[in-house]
Amino acid sequence: MASFVNISSSPLMSRSCPLPSLPSRSVTARTQFKGWCRGLRVKCMSSGANQDAESESETTTSSSPPYPSLSSSSISTYNWCAALGGTGFLETVYLTYLKLTDSDAFCPLGGGSCGDVLNSDYAIVFGVPLPVIGIVAYGFVAALGLQLPRKNPFGIGESNGRLILLATATSMATASGYFLYILSTKLSGASCSYCLMSAFLSFSLFFITLKDFGLQEIQKVLGLQLSVAFLVIAALSTSYGTSAPASSSLAEINLPYFTSEITTPSSPFAVSLARHLHSIGAKMYGAFWCSHCLEQKQMFGKEASDILDYVECFPDGYRKGTKIAKVCADAKIEGFPTWVINDQVLSGEQELSELAQLSGFKYSESSQPT
Repeated sequence: MASFVNISSSPLMSRSCPLPSLPSRSVTARTQFKGWCRGLRVKCMSSGANQDAESESETTTSSSPPYPSLSSSSISTYNWCAALGGTGFLETVYLTYLKLTDSDAFCPLGGGSCGDVLNSDYAIVFGVPLPVIGIVAYGFVAALGLQLPRKNPFGIGESNGRLILLATATSMATASGYFLYILSTKLSGASCSYCLMSAFLSFSLFFITLKDFGLQEIQKVLGLQLSVAFLVIAALSTSYGTSAPASSSLAEINLPYFTSEITTPSSPFAVSLARHLHSIGAKMYGAFWCSHCLEQKQMFGKEASDILDYVECFPDGYRKGTKIAKVCADAKIEGFPTWVINDQVLSGEQELSELAQLSGFKYSESSQPT
């Protein structure tokens, strides 16, 4: 029995369960005892392994930094989408207000060219102003970002909601890329801080949404993304293609402002009429490049035309996308020349006698126009 408890036994004995001395004749008892010992050894090793595993697990948990689960990562993505979508929603609401009220946009960068871009033909798609489309797109993204953490947004399920969010972000990023191309080619030299901000929001939404998909998922939805991008480009090209013929002749015009010299002399009647029109606040609205405006001034002559209250609607020159002067926009001028006399509007060139009659100008027989 002394050898059973001795811890200085041989290595072989220390790795096995030792057997006590039993009579040789007790074969059955020896066999049962061996089985009991083996079971005990297995049980002890099993218990020790469990304890080691638990210790290792506790050590790893205490020493390793906590990593976010997939659900927490998704929630973070949805929060970003809601925040970026809300920012874009506010921006487009402001731009829509400017469009509806025909107000000038405040442009921290780019000066007046920002308003020129926002009021150009490229700011309308199928007759709908781009800011209105932006309100719908950004508002939808913000709503999805707020609803997706609830696992069943709008009753469509989280999986379908994620796909719809990705498709929407893809379409917005594609449209922003197309608009940046238009800005750099068709409206070269113009700057639009709101356009750049919208592009930043759209691309950020796209990459944040795409990051939430694994590599295998991205490969599965790649066809969806390419289809959405193709449809967006086709729609924009069709919209601009159908509206281009009406303004294609002005697409590349870039006219700096210039003045035209009046060469005809003024008659006494023309001078008197010009003074009368000036005294009652009558105004002639025109554009420096308008030939009919020049002909109207030639009717008055050099001296009389200098007396007229003439309003230039494009004082900074003209190029595609240039916005008409605010004073002309407020007067709802649609063509040149346009006369506004006693709250009455006359479009086109007018004879001096017609202007005299409309304005109530009294003249003698000797001053009648020839």
